[in-house]
Amino acid sequence: MAGSAQLIRRQKRLRPEHPSGSGAADIPPPAAVARSSVVQLPTAQAAFSPLYLQIKRLITEDLRAGLWKPGDMIPSEAQLAARHGVSQGTVRRAIEELSDENLLVREQGRGTFVASHLSARSQFRFLRLRRDDQLSLAPTSRILDCRRTKAPPDVAQHLGLESGEMVVFVRRLLSVNDKPVVLDDIWLPDGRFKGLTAERLRAYNGPLYGLFESDFGTPMIRAVEHLKAVSASAEVAKRLQVRTATPVLLVERLSYTYQHVPVEVRKGYSTTREFHYFNELS
Repeated sequence: MAGSAQLIRRQKRLRPEHPSGSGAADIPPPAAVARSSVVQLPTAQAAFSPLYLQIKRLITEDLRAGLWKPGDMIPSEAQLAARHGVSQGTVRRAIEELSDENLLVREQGRGTFVASHLSARSQFRFLRLRRDDQLSLAPTSRILDCRRTKAPPDVAQHLGLESGEMVVFVRRLLSVNDKPVVLDDIWLPDGRFKGLTAERLRAYNGPLYGLFESDFGTPMIRAVEHLKAVSASAEVAKRLQVRTATPVLLVERLSYTYQHVPVEVRKGYSTTREFHYFNELS
C-alpha cells in the first residue's frame, strides 16, 4: 500500500508532454487520464517540458536523496518505466543523458550504475594532467595541511557562504615517481565536512573525491575550471621543487554536487616539465 501511495505522489510530479511532441505515445488514452493522478496544467502553462526530461529530473532527485548510492546498480529501464508510468524509450533517453553527464554508468550486459569516484574508470576523471611520454599517470598523494579557518572573501563568494564563515582548508601534494607535480589548495564548506581531519585524510587510501562521496555524502558531479600561467611564489616553488618565479600552470576549479550546489574551491599549481593539461572536446 505504501508503494502505491509513493507511485501516486511521484506521478503527480510528472507533466504530460505536449500532444504534438514525440512522446505523445506515453500519454494514457482519455479514459485512463480520467482515472489517473497526473496533474492537468492550466493552458497558461502550456510550455511543457519533454517527458524524458521530467523522468531525468526525478531520477536525479532520487540520486541526490541517496536512494541509490555511488556504485549501486539502479533498477532496469523496464522497472523504472513501470514505476513512473511511461515507456521504456522515455526512460532510456533520460538515462542516456544522465550517462553523458557522468551521473550514471552503463555497462554492457550488467546494467546501469551510479557513477562513483571509487571506480577505476572514474578515479582520475577530474585530473586532466597527462605525461608527455604518454605513460600512465599514477600519482601519489601527501596531505600537508588540514585545518578549519575563515573563508577568504573570494572562496566565500564561490561557495555561497557569508563572509567569515568557516571552511575546511586542505593542502596536498601530488607526486609521480617521487617528483612533485601538483600542489593543491582546497577549500570545503565546514557544514558539509564535519569530522574531516588531517589524520583521517592520511589514513584514507583512495581518491579524495571518493572519500567525499562515501563518508560525507557529497559526490562531485561536475566542475568548472580556469587555467592560466603564473609565476611560482616562494612557497609554491618550495613544494614543487622549482625556482621561485618559475612559470607554472594554475588550474582554478569550482566543483558542484547535485542541484548545482558549489562544494569545493581548488587552486592547483602544476609543473609542466614533463606534463601537460589534456582535454578532449566533442
